[in-house]
Amino acid sequence: METPAMPMPKDEREQAILDKLSTIRDQLLLLKRDRTKYIRTQDVIVHYDAVVEQVKELNEIRKGEKVTETRVDRVLESCLQLLSLFFMTIGRTQEAPAAYALTSTIKRLLDHLTEADLYSAKDLNSMAHTLSQLDKVMTVTNPSHSPYIVELLANRLELCHSSLDNLKKRVDDLQDPLQSIHERLISILRSMSLANTKAKFSASEVQRLQAQVKEIDESRVDGNFVGPDGEVLRGSERVSHLVDVCLKWSEIVLERKGVIPEAFKSRHEQLVSIRNELEKLSITQAWSLRETDLYDYQRELDKIDESRVDGNWLDDEGKPAELYVQRTLLYLIRRSYGYIYYLMISSEPVSEALLPIYNQLQTLKRCLIEVKDSGGVSSVRELYPYSMKLNSIDNMRVDGKFMVGGDIPEGQGSVSALLAECYDLTYELKVMAEELEDKDRDSSS
Repeated sequence: METPAMPMPKDEREQAILDKLSTIRDQLLLLKRDRTKYIRTQDVIVHYDAVVEQVKELNEIRKGEKVTETRVDRVLESCLQLLSLFFMTIGRTQEAPAAYALTSTIKRLLDHLTEADLYSAKDLNSMAHTLSQLDKVMTVTNPSHSPYIVELLANRLELCHSSLDNLKKRVDDLQDPLQSIHERLISILRSMSLANTKAKFSASEVQRLQAQVKEIDESRVDGNFVGPDGEVLRGSERVSHLVDVCLKWSEIVLERKGVIPEAFKSRHEQLVSIRNELEKLSITQAWSLRETDLYDYQRELDKIDESRVDGNWLDDEGKPAELYVQRTLLYLIRRSYGYIYYLMISSEPVSEALLPIYNQLQTLKRCLIEVKDSGGVSSVRELYPYSMKLNSIDNMRVDGKFMVGGDIPEGQGSVSALLAECYDLTYELKVMAEELEDKDRDSSS
């Protein structure tokens, strides 16, 4: 994905930095695309150190000067974004550099929520929790990381917190039971938008959702939501507006039936494709996702999002998209950013080299828990397959470490802890089975 057009730096020293950063970015892109081998920590750190060195030089050049964003800043942003995803890929998710890409996505989502003014408390709670986790990462971050990177992240986190606080005030201002009604309406609205973007449009699905909105609408008194005492509830006007938005949108969707005008068809198809690919990754991510893959999706979405003029897209003749097209495209963009956010926060603190082992243990753990919850096993023999699998994984360790191609990948502690959990579960099931066998013997004697 090309870096968006920006003015070139006028200072020759900045031009030299741009050349070096461009080379680093290209090397990172090549590393990202190489599927023949796992990403190694040392391969990432060497590029990280190189970027930090360029950042130091850039700060020295710009010290005390008014900074105008140039192509240097955009290429640097690309490098930091890639490095952040690489840190996730190698399992160093609890370090400051890994937080960079996540803060970018959160900021983008918060900006969209602010623009649309259509969100629920659930949306905000998830991001509030993630930001809280990132705050903790920043407090214990490795002092070896560049102070510039740490300061940059601290500023980005502050912006996210500020935006989140503003959004929270709007939701908190709703009097009970309007919060739950508001949340339900947001869910219905999104379900309508989802139905609108499915490959096969279903009018009955939208009509069913429309009926739910009408049911809520009928609970209003003279256009307002009132409490048991007949008083208008605080926030009634806002929720009433949302009811009207839902009803209007349902009518538009039923009328248009998912058909997009030719002028915006290619962009729509592009966004549907991105959304569908990210949706698949969200289902299979444990086995198929390399976090660096998200870079291309994010850049593509950013490019489409930033091509808007005054919040809307223009056709080839410079005419803005009609409301139906605008809302449909915005839904697809926001849904896609949502998937990217989910995939990032789902990233395990384990290097991709260890993920096959980690995923096997996760599956084994789930199986053992299900067996335990269903009453255990009737005999110790039934545990043999689980024990054999655990032993085969345990025997892969060399001096207590899981080695891959002579390297010791990140995430040893997480994998070892998961292995220990599986052993504990197996032991518990064994004890339960032995007790059951003893009871059977006692009853038969």
